[in-house]
Amino acid sequence: MEPSAIQDIAVEGAMRTQERMISLKNKHNSLRIGIPREISNEERRVALTPGGVQTLAANGHRVYVQKEAGLHAHFKDSEYMEAGAEVMESPGELYSTCNLIVKVGPPTRNELDLLQEKQILFSALHLGTATPDILSKLTELCITGIGFEFIRDSDETFPIVRTMHEIMGAMSVQIAARYLESGDGGQGIMLGGISGVPPSTVLILGASVIGEWAARTALGYGAHVIVLDNNLSSLRSLETLLDRRIFTAMASEHYIRESVRSADVVIGAAMTSGHRAPMLVTEEMVATMRPGSVIVDVVIDQGGCIETSRATTHSNPTYREYDVIHYCVPNMPSNAARTATYALTNVLVPYLLQIGEVGKMNEALWRNVGLRNGTYAYRRHITKKSLSTLFGLPHRDIELLIASGV
Repeated sequence: MEPSAIQDIAVEGAMRTQERMISLKNKHNSLRIGIPREISNEERRVALTPGGVQTLAANGHRVYVQKEAGLHAHFKDSEYMEAGAEVMESPGELYSTCNLIVKVGPPTRNELDLLQEKQILFSALHLGTATPDILSKLTELCITGIGFEFIRDSDETFPIVRTMHEIMGAMSVQIAARYLESGDGGQGIMLGGISGVPPSTVLILGASVIGEWAARTALGYGAHVIVLDNNLSSLRSLETLLDRRIFTAMASEHYIRESVRSADVVIGAAMTSGHRAPMLVTEEMVATMRPGSVIVDVVIDQGGCIETSRATTHSNPTYREYDVIHYCVPNMPSNAARTATYALTNVLVPYLLQIGEVGKMNEALWRNVGLRNGTYAYRRHITKKSLSTLFGLPHRDIELLIASGV
């Protein structure tokens, strides 16, 4: 063989892919994820849809669903089983099997007794119902508690809070439209009117996410929409988003008084994060409204922004004050349980997948700012200063705990 041919063979061999077995360190951690049936009063949502379960199962995680957990959101046990979940009869069996529990409402007293040491708990905390006893129990068990309302991503948005607020804003107008009808004791008018008949006036207090989606929905009905807020920048942004189809004004006492008097519907959406909702509408103002008008106080779980508001329930949602219909139900998304469950799934599944991918909770918290911000209990410590101040409990910074490897 000629030297040139030998060189060609050598070059060809060098260019071919050289295969050999190598050892790969798989950091993926197969989670055992439990989805219990919600037992809080009138909670109809479930944490994950069958589609979300299927995604988790396809990524190597084992998912356990309590029997009839999705009943009120119209997800069948058979759908969860087809998606790869195992359906369990008792909550005790589910809690003892899983290392991560994901649920909608905060743990009840009975559920606290079911939690296992060093479990991860994904749920809402609900500051209005949280107590020092609950937090002490979680730290005693070395639970990693991640609260829906605390999860804040790097862009400073609260993804779960936002998606629930979008639902609440849209629902508030749907509810008001129903109670304006004669059959429910309203004025017997339509939000949008018809040809030759003017539309109803919807007053929205607050240009927050709730206010934005209330305005979008009211415009969709064809209503005349007024939005009041104390933040001029927020009003300007909302006008731009909605192509200046709404009317805005600063929430001065004068504008509020005049707008409430002429409104057919008042949507209370004024809120301040971490604080009680500001009281914008007085009892005297409510007394000037037309009989059969409707008030929907969406922020009643933060105290409400209308003086005549008091919390009601899904089973008994309204009452009349000065012949004005008041709807003041906390936890409104529970009444749109299926939509809300899909929304929760869209946000929660990526977080759950990341926890599994990195293998350790410590590393997951370090890598994901949303999870880190959402953590309120970690390794026997309360990690939210607001909680420690509220309940007089000791506080440790989450980043220092992670960095120290505690």
